[in-house]
Amino acid sequence: MHPEHELLPACQVGDRPIMSDKPDFAEIETFDKTKLKKTETREKNPLPTKETIEQEKQSESTA
Repeated sequence: MHPEHELLPACQVGDRPIMSDKPDFAEIETFDKTKLKKTETREKNPLPTKETIEQEKQSESTA
């Protein structure tokens, strides 16, 4: 073990603090929601409709 590691507090690795099990609500309380951009939610892989499933079943049975 290097001597410089002995000087670091137990809750820190290098120059980064270790994540705690308890959340820090200070940043959440001061967060400004007005700075968020509006986005449109789109499904990347929408589920097939009931009609599509029936069509695929029919095409498989005739093939």
